[in-house]
Amino acid sequence: MKRRSVLLGSGLALTAPLLTSTPAHSATRLTNTAHLDFLCDTVTPPAQAGHSTSGAAAIGVLWTYAEPNADGTYRRIGGGPYDAATDTYGQGAFNSDDIARAAVVYVRHWKQTGSASSRAAASSLLRGLAYFQTLSGPHRGNFVLWMQPDGTLHPSPEPVELPDPSDSGPSYWLARAIWALGEGYAAFRGTSFGDFLRSRLDLAIGALDVVLARYGKYQVIDGRRVPAWLIVDGADATAEAVLGLSAYASAGGRVHSILRRFSEGIAEMSGGDARSWPFGAVLPWALSLSDWHAWASQMPAALARAGQVLGDDRLVRPAVTDSAVFTPWLLTSGGPDNGRLPAAIDRNQIAYGIDSRLQSLVAVASVSSRTGFERLAGIVASWYFGANAAGTPAYDPVTGRTVDGIAPDGTVNRNAGAESTIHGLLSMLVLDANPSVAALARQGTGIVERVGSSTISSGELAGGAVEVTPPSAWTGESQYTDGKYLSLPAGASVRFTVPAASQPRLVQPIVDLQPGSAAVTRWSAGGRSLGTISHRGGAQGASPAPGALLPITLGAELPAGSTSITALAAGGTGIVDAVLLEPLVSRYVIGGSGHTTTLLRSAARTPVSVSVPASSTVESYDGSGVLRSRSTGSRALVLPGGFTIVRR
Repeated sequence: MKRRSVLLGSGLALTAPLLTSTPAHSATRLTNTAHLDFLCDTVTPPAQAGHSTSGAAAIGVLWTYAEPNADGTYRRIGGGPYDAATDTYGQGAFNSDDIARAAVVYVRHWKQTGSASSRAAASSLLRGLAYFQTLSGPHRGNFVLWMQPDGTLHPSPEPVELPDPSDSGPSYWLARAIWALGEGYAAFRGTSFGDFLRSRLDLAIGALDVVLARYGKYQVIDGRRVPAWLIVDGADATAEAVLGLSAYASAGGRVHSILRRFSEGIAEMSGGDARSWPFGAVLPWALSLSDWHAWASQMPAALARAGQVLGDDRLVRPAVTDSAVFTPWLLTSGGPDNGRLPAAIDRNQIAYGIDSRLQSLVAVASVSSRTGFERLAGIVASWYFGANAAGTPAYDPVTGRTVDGIAPDGTVNRNAGAESTIHGLLSMLVLDANPSVAALARQGTGIVERVGSSTISSGELAGGAVEVTPPSAWTGESQYTDGKYLSLPAGASVRFTVPAASQPRLVQPIVDLQPGSAAVTRWSAGGRSLGTISHRGGAQGASPAPGALLPITLGAELPAGSTSITALAAGGTGIVDAVLLEPLVSRYVIGGSGHTTTLLRSAARTPVSVSVPASSTVESYDGSGVLRSRSTGSRALVLPGGFTIVRR
């Protein structure tokens, strides 16, 4: 499960003797629910005031984590330390967060394949999800997060979740419950169970009144106005609710006004362009201008779906920019990482992040009818088949397991918990429904080359400049690249040594913009001015910390062949975290089975012609994802702010 910038890792529990999973038979489809089936369970909860479900007393639940045994089978465990005497976990065995998303898997699998077993599993888990909902009192409509193995709800686990107790206010798990209930109602509409789901969905939507009461109001974050009506201040959480609201609206639910208001809030989190942070992305967290993460990044998917349901192209436009401008930058600069804060600091990659990007690209491709986004989706999805830091498949169609994560050094977390299993399967459902995307993804069994954004964080200090290690690398809204920063009083300087390159590069110093700062830094290379940065930031407002740690693109490009950059401070003390260097044309190459697929991404102001292998198929797209040319040959045209796909 993911929360704001926190991954609750598996392996924290002392395990009780539990059932183990064994490999299932291979199928022609990629989607195999065998491991998710194994994680499913049923429990008959004791009577608990304010909680009930429909039908029989037993409800469907889902174990949170799964760890491998020595013989290759898996054991199911809960979260937090296990107490054998009481058969309880510090957090719990089951959680509404994962149950909701697993229900989405089974609903989609049933609708896509007609599987009777998936229909039954969807019904069981949706009934289980409903039990977590609080039906009366001040927390009415919200959801408890954790449940113990005997069905006892655990509103205040250790470590403490926010909000605490977990049903005391809007939350990620409320948003994901709305997602599941929305898709569940659309699937079961016209049945008595569908009516039950609708009643619980309306109750959950009612719990968002406290958020919607702020519609049209803004809060200031480091000088920028951002919407104040996002669920837990997150475009990410709000997007997952919007997926459910869109499904509900398309099935006749009268929630169009609510859907529009939340979607407008998400859209307002878009920013930057091909040459400036955040490079066209829809940012996930309203309280930080510096934070982007791949997990839960379904903002473009939500906007595409909402725009389609509401017939409003204005909502789709930020989704298109995120797909056409930001995603190529992300792929060439390292891929869907857990944390760009703003440098690529948490470079671990998990299925939740990969799937969120894949879902968004396919959704935007469907709404916009732009095939380039399908090409990008195939490149993203190749992570599951070996195009990752480990060079090994992350998903096994024989067992239906997805690994819990891959570290930047190639270390694979072989646990296969609920979240990874769920999002791996959601991705496989997309690939099964889109054979051309799947074919491209399955060709990418390894990373051949990546030339993109790089980070330089240390240099030669002079004139009183010092390196400072703060008590915490986390500022409250962003993170120092190496857990430290450079403090440059007036007259001080730092000289960064950079690797030579065969093309010009953008220079993007990450600096701390503080309210009222008089500091400026003047940047140069080889005696040539690159530009000046004022370190004066906007008003802190509701930001968790004063100042914004942001990349600022200098006006002049670093000439090809340059090997150093110098910053000289004046006017006051300037804080420099690191320097990002961005090639004017970056590239990411995946390959396998005698084929290669190359993504070229442009940060240039003019078209650039690039040499590629002979007889390549070249598709050039502009900065809105529109195909502008298609050719075969040894040259590829990369349009300003656009991307090019080269296949051979």
